[in-house]
Amino acid sequence: MDKYGLIGLTVGHSFSKNYFNEKFENEHIHATYINFEIPSIKELTEVIAQNPELKGFNVTIPYKQQIMDYLDKITPEAKAIGAVNVVKVSHKGKKTTLKGYNSDVVGFTRSIEPLLEPCHKKALILGTGGAAKAIDYGLKSLGLETVFVSRYKSPGVITYDDITDSMMKEYRVIVNCTPCGMYPHAEECPRLPYEAMDSHTLLYDLLYNPDETNFMKQGAKYGATVKNGLEMLLLQAFVSWDFWHEGE
Repeated sequence: MDKYGLIGLTVGHSFSKNYFNEKFENEHIHATYINFEIPSIKELTEVIAQNPELKGFNVTIPYKQQIMDYLDKITPEAKAIGAVNVVKVSHKGKKTTLKGYNSDVVGFTRSIEPLLEPCHKKALILGTGGAAKAIDYGLKSLGLETVFVSRYKSPGVITYDDITDSMMKEYRVIVNCTPCGMYPHAEECPRLPYEAMDSHTLLYDLLYNPDETNFMKQGAKYGATVKNGLEMLLLQAFVSWDFWHEGE
C-alpha cells in the first residue's frame, strides 16, 4: 500500500490526514496518509528508511525551511521562496530521491486572485516565516508591492507600531501569516488601525480555525472584504497530489 504523510513538530490538528484518507476511500485509491510527528528534522532520514512505501509527504511548521538541506532537487519556485511544503519521494533501485515543491504559493494566488480589484496595488504581509515568504512571492507574481510586518524591526521589515491610518489607504491588502487569533486563542488579533479600513480593504487570513477570526471580524466591521485560509488549504491539497504524480 502506498503511503503519504505529514512531517511536523505537532501535527495532531492536521487537515491533510483526514482530507487525504477520505479521498483515498472515496476514490478507491489503495493508499494511506499518516502523520509523522518528529522532534527534530534530523529524524527525517529515519522516517524515510522505515517507510519504503512512502511516495510523498507534506511539510509543516517548523520544518519548511530546514527540510531544504535534506532534498536532492528543489523546484526554482520553492528555491526562490526559500521554503518547501511538499516533497515527492522516488525510488530507483536502492536510490531514494527527494524533490521539494511549494504548494502555498499556488493555493494562495488561485484563492486571492478573484478578490483583487484595480485599487489593490500594495500589500502588508503579517509575519516573516516560510508561509509569509510564499505569500510574498505570490502577491508579487500578481503585480502587488509588498511589505513585511513583524513585532521586531529588521531590514525590509516594519513593526505594527509603524502602521498608520494613512497607510491603510495605500496598503489595501493585508494577509495574516501569523498564528495570532488561532483557536484556542480566538479572541486575539493583529494590532492594526482597523477603523481606517473601508470597502476597498481586503483582509486574507491564512488561518481557518475559527472560520471567522477576530482579524476578519474587525475588518468586516468597517466594510472590508475578508477571507480565511480554508480554500487555500484545499487548493494546496489538490496541488500536492499533482506534484506527487508529476511525470507519471
